[in-house]
Amino acid sequence: MVYQIYTADVLVVGGGTGGTAAAIQAARRGAKTILVSEFPWLGGMLTSAGVSAPDGNELEAFQTGLWGTFLQELRQRQPGGLDNSWVSFFSYNPRIGAEIFADWVQELPNLHWISGQVPLEVFRQGDSITGVRFADFAVTAKIILDATELGDLLALGEIPYRWGWELQSEWGELSAPVTFNSLTNKYPVQAPTWVVIMQDFGEAVAPEIPAAPNDNPSQFTGAWDGYGAETFLNYGRLPGGLFMINWPNCGNDYGEGVGRLIESDASRGEFIQESRWHSQNFARFIQNQLGRSYGLAKKLFPHTPTAFALHPYYRESRRLVGLTTVREQDILPVTGGRVASIFNDPIADSICDRLGGASGREASLIKEAIAVGNYANDHHYPGVQFPLQPKSIRWGGRWTGTPFTIPYSCLIPATTDGLLVCEKNISVSHIANGATRLQPVVMGIGQAAGMAAAMCVELNCQPRDLPVRVLQTALLSDNRSKAAIIPLFNLPPNHSDWRHWQLYYLDNPQAYPVSGDCPSPSWNEYPDSAFDKALIRENNCFKGIFYRLDQQEYRFAVTAPAAYQGQNWQLVTLRSHIDEQLRAYPHEQLVILWGRQNHFGNWLLVEHLNGG
Repeated sequence: MVYQIYTADVLVVGGGTGGTAAAIQAARRGAKTILVSEFPWLGGMLTSAGVSAPDGNELEAFQTGLWGTFLQELRQRQPGGLDNSWVSFFSYNPRIGAEIFADWVQELPNLHWISGQVPLEVFRQGDSITGVRFADFAVTAKIILDATELGDLLALGEIPYRWGWELQSEWGELSAPVTFNSLTNKYPVQAPTWVVIMQDFGEAVAPEIPAAPNDNPSQFTGAWDGYGAETFLNYGRLPGGLFMINWPNCGNDYGEGVGRLIESDASRGEFIQESRWHSQNFARFIQNQLGRSYGLAKKLFPHTPTAFALHPYYRESRRLVGLTTVREQDILPVTGGRVASIFNDPIADSICDRLGGASGREASLIKEAIAVGNYANDHHYPGVQFPLQPKSIRWGGRWTGTPFTIPYSCLIPATTDGLLVCEKNISVSHIANGATRLQPVVMGIGQAAGMAAAMCVELNCQPRDLPVRVLQTALLSDNRSKAAIIPLFNLPPNHSDWRHWQLYYLDNPQAYPVSGDCPSPSWNEYPDSAFDKALIRENNCFKGIFYRLDQQEYRFAVTAPAAYQGQNWQLVTLRSHIDEQLRAYPHEQLVILWGRQNHFGNWLLVEHLNGG
């Protein structure tokens, strides 16, 4: 076979959330990088899969790295702002997200992006991966990253991976099943969703959504029971009268024969087609139930005039067998605390040993941390409510997830060189995948993988031999998108002490507080800062009475301006020092604050607060 061969320092296969971040970071570090994507949009979950109302890492302290920079760009580019839905603080037109990633790639002359290609063959020399072949070209590179949506390079390269559930005996995960059962057999992985974007046509009559094959309206009955139709639509509301339909309850999650995704190209195609039909039929059900003012959005994605995403939103993939595996114990809060442990849990490991599973960990997690996540833990099996160990807390007036760290060694194959993974295909248990799969976490993993790959080229070493502390320091010091390593609720990345405390807990993991708060930072630099003055200018001023309903539940009765007088809002914040002020503010006291209303979540997002 004759085909063109490209050479690069770093090859990233897959243009999803993790792959896009990895390619950008590797190129910014100076590596000659090639990014090969299947689809014409970059960003995966955040764009081409249509999930433009992302979950997790919403607190200001966790808006770091490329994820934080992406949010900053969205705020500048999205007309009408990001306060549009109640599932997320950041909902936007996916086209704008795709434009941001394309612009970032375009500005890097050492990053070559090729779209419309899928990997067909992986080249090996002994235990090392050396290249990947596509339809009419191949790429050889010093370091290759598997950023495919389903871990395709793992299968092509015969690199050990996991697919499906692990039993409790494997690692002692309390949420894991004791034996395989009908649930584990029917749904070996979480159900994907083919997102569809609907639109409010107002007074006009939307075109009728035709029935797709396998239409069975009864399967959607009760989809918004307990919510109401308006709240259901506002779940994933986007700007411009658009609605992201990604709904688990009798909705468009699809898991029938999900194992077909990795059986063959033909069986994968069958599953994907059925998934799209399922979403079309759910959209038709919505239109029939709620009226012809709702229809499919027009000209949103680049491949068709209608509003189906470019590909399904995959929640789970083949999962690498890596040097370290992230388990449920590694993401759950410590006893009496608000954070997961950043060093080994000897009790959990001893339980695991007694159950006959893997023995103690070789390296403490803190020595390995390269990314932060804080999503709760969420599994999708249509028609099944699957209970998991709790990992949520109230913070800033609302529920959020307890933060955890991702170790570098879960990106490295146990027995193969020349390769890193950077999508949902990291070395993680099926149970823990429910928290590590979210967009901001994967973006952080991708950034770390891209940085690691470029540094391996610089140091002429394999990923397993890269000193982790060198990688951590590079991530903390990146001049464009510095990324957090240690989760700290009360220290945003623009604070002058941020890097000091990140490094301090890397050196002193035993001192990491179970509260997730470092010793009280000095906030006196903030009230008069240019940053807060800008926030005051950009937000609305409200005056009213503050009510404390519970420890972290606040209401606000508006007295001014007159146009809002008598309205009652939930108060929430993403900012560390505002959270501190709200926790201390007296009940039934007058307060003046600056913030933004989210009518669809019925909350007021507080950005600045003064006593009245």
